[in-house]
Amino acid sequence: MTFLQRRDADVSDDVGAKNWIPHPTTHDGDAARRAFLRMVSHELRTPLNSIIGFADILHGQLYGPLGSPEYVEYAGIIRDSGSRLLHLFNNVLELIRLEGGGGFSPAPETVQPWLEEAIARRREAAAARQVELRLRPPEAPDKDPLSAVFDPKGLLTCLDHLIGNAIDFTSAGDAVEIAARRENRHVLISVYNRGPAPAPEKVERLMQPFEQGGQVLNRSHDGAGLGWPIVRLTAQAMGGEFGVATREGEALKAVLRFPTA
Repeated sequence: MTFLQRRDADVSDDVGAKNWIPHPTTHDGDAARRAFLRMVSHELRTPLNSIIGFADILHGQLYGPLGSPEYVEYAGIIRDSGSRLLHLFNNVLELIRLEGGGGFSPAPETVQPWLEEAIARRREAAAARQVELRLRPPEAPDKDPLSAVFDPKGLLTCLDHLIGNAIDFTSAGDAVEIAARRENRHVLISVYNRGPAPAPEKVERLMQPFEQGGQVLNRSHDGAGLGWPIVRLTAQAMGGEFGVATREGEALKAVLRFPTA
């Protein structure tokens, strides 16, 4: 029985044990495919950076007025569209890097400060959507702090995707809840939100790169279906696991699991 098939009601009882879905086993893709994608992504990123930079200069009218205000608007659209495309390519490169091993250096770390850092990075985006980011207090704060084995950079990458995704699918006035707790010899870090969620039987497919559900619930901000695959590969590269518990159309809990320190 996997950890995702056991009951976990730490954040909310809205998601039942029957909806815990184990992540699939991942195998490296074809090396030639990865090399091709890496080359294409790099070749596209270089001109994209130029497009974004010059569009930003035009939008800011750095060297004088453009004339019609529509030109300023169009320059902003070009800049923003280029930025979204660049974000997509960066995620593709990250996925390729993770399929090659990731290069992480897991070590014993205190969990709470990194949860606070992840939330701080997303606080502005949450406020813009009128969503509260709620961090549950640590268990038994008077005892030893909760520690696990992970790479802080990798954990922040995972939480950035998961918290961002939760914000996108949480209604204004509601909250995204982040929590961490011990379970036997592991630490579980969860991100929970109420809102549209895929059916449990679709979760395994949505763990694959570029897969999208009917309501695109596994999209990161680029919308290409790379968020969950990046989180899954990142967690595995650090010796951890990633899984999702879901109640279709109602609530979703994303869970990272790492060995205790």
